Formats: sequence, C-alpha cells, structure tokens
Amino acid sequence: MSITGYAAVAPKAALEKFSYEPEPLGPLDIEIAISHCGLCHSDIHLINDDWGVSDYPFIPGHEVVGTIRKTGPGVTVLKAGDRVAVGWQRGSCLSCEWCLGGDENLCANNKATCVGHHGGFADAIRLDHRFAYKLPDTLDSADAAPLMCAGITVYSPLREFGVRPSSRVGIIGVGGLGHLAIQFAAAFGCEVTAFSSTADKEQEARHFGAHNFVVSTDPDQIAGVAGTQDVILSTINNDLEWGGYINALRPKGTLVFLGVPPSSISVHAFTLIMGRKAIAGSPIGGRPAMREMLEFAARHDIKARTEVMPMADINKAIDKVRKNEARYRIVLANPA
Repeated sequence: MSITGYAAVAPKAALEKFSYEPEPLGPLDIEIAISHCGLCHSDIHLINDDWGVSDYPFIPGHEVVGTIRKTGPGVTVLKAGDRVAVGWQRGSCLSCEWCLGGDENLCANNKATCVGHHGGFADAIRLDHRFAYKLPDTLDSADAAPLMCAGITVYSPLREFGVRPSSRVGIIGVGGLGHLAIQFAAAFGCEVTAFSSTADKEQEARHFGAHNFVVSTDPDQIAGVAGTQDVILSTINNDLEWGGYINALRPKGTLVFLGVPPSSISVHAFTLIMGRKAIAGSPIGGRPAMREMLEFAARHDIKARTEVMPMADINKAIDKVRKNEARYRIVLANPA
C-alpha cells in the first residue's frame, strides 16, 4: 500500500502532494499511521538544502506521533495500536562504543528520519521500532510532537553538562526551543534566567518558569549578570556578542550552542582560561535520554505551546515559520 505525503521537489519550492511505495516491512520494523507531525526549523533547512544533504523529492518531517498499525515478526516490545513517537533519528549501528553507551545520536552511522528517507508530513511512515518511543498516556499527541526534536535538544544538555537543582541556568532565546528549555530547567529546580532581544517576552518567559529576564540588546543588563550562570544554552540562530555571555558564566561554567549562528564564534582564550570556562555544542540525545525526557515531561506537565494546523495546510505553516510568525511551535495534524 502506498504512502501519501507532501514532498519538497526542489530547493525552497512549495511542497507538493506525493505518493511512494515503501520498502517491505523488515523483521524489526513498524508502520505508523501518523496523526501529528511537528514543523521544526530543521525541516526548513532541509527543504532549502541549506546543509547540502537533501535529495529531492523527499517528504520532510521528523517530530512524528501516531499509532502502530503493522509490526515485523521480530518486534516484541511494541504492538499494533500503541501510540508512539519518532524524532530526528531513525537508526544507528547499535554496536559502536557510542551506541553501546546510550549515545546513539553520536554514532558515525546514525540515520536521520527524513534525510535519505521520507519523513512525517505524510499519512504513514515505516522504520526500525527501536527508534520509536511509546508515549506516556498523559502526554497529548499534539503537545508531544515538538518534544521529539526541540524537547530532547534542550533536555539533553541539561543532563550532559551536570545541571543540578542548585544550578543557575541561562537560556538565550524565548522561542521554539527556548520556551521548552525554560520549562525543563525550572522543573529541574534551577534558577533560570531568560535572555531575549524582545523585551515584551518577559511575561511569557516568567510564565514558562524563568526567575529572571535580561534584554540581550541592553549592554548594561548583560553586564549586570556577569559571573552568575553555571550553564547557558543558546537556542538561537543569530550572531551575538558572545563575549558578554562568556562573562556571564561563573567559574567552570559552560556556554552550550544548540542553534547555529551564521558566523564563526570568536572569543579570546584568556576569558576561558581564567575561569576554567568552556564553549560546547549539543545535538539531540540517545535513546535512554529520549525515554527519560518523555517521562520527565509527562511528570512535570512540560509541553510546547503549539498551533495545530491541518496537514493539508503544510505550505501555509512553512510560510509562517519562515516569517518567524510561529509562537511557539506549529504541529500538522492528519484527519482523525
């Protein structure tokens, strides 16, 4: 049976209705009837071929939620009817040191859900069941979809960089990633400082759990938080004066990049050496982190603020994201 979705047929082109015949269901594969798929900014990059990895035509979408309707004979932990979710990653070698340590996202042979494969802006998807996650019952499907990429992207560095309830965590950007990062850090018990160039986001940032708010375009406010942060997560894709954020770190603090600024990052080594400070990057998380993140989100009622649109309106949704009009995540829904 063919799968129908919306495909990019050329860089930056509008998505078009597209059908394909999936590969035969493997022993460890499942077929998911998709109910929801989040629209991530990474999908825009793939549609545009900004990263030079897109092969047209392809169906984007990697924040997938749906119900299993078929399973291969080797699938034992999931069954037809289970509600599951899939994120950026659909496979890895599962045998290297990184996979064996639970960091499948760092595997040199990792496979992306919609790079070299058709993704989730469709009525169904087939993939390895080991990269699908059964959702806690209390997580709404539309709310859960953005957790599969945006959620794990901000959760993983909190775990990897030793954030504790006593930590002071800064979040640069109150957007699609940032509003989730604030919620997770606050639920960890941290003192959370939100940095935003938009002063009128203060009320929303505090609603999400921020204790402090700094207008990032105000040099005096940036200077005023010098030496106060243990970890700062940068969720934006813009160039900033990064020296001010290095100065905002406490000794042994780390500035972690989740978004990708267009220009190279330049800081003076002396500012790192004297406080034993660090600059790092962080991608998504491995399978253990994904499961932990979903349970944590369910327990603490962490969810994206979403706008749900019909899957058929995918091009309208993409236009909103390109114009930065999404507040904060758009989720596409198939007819029930």
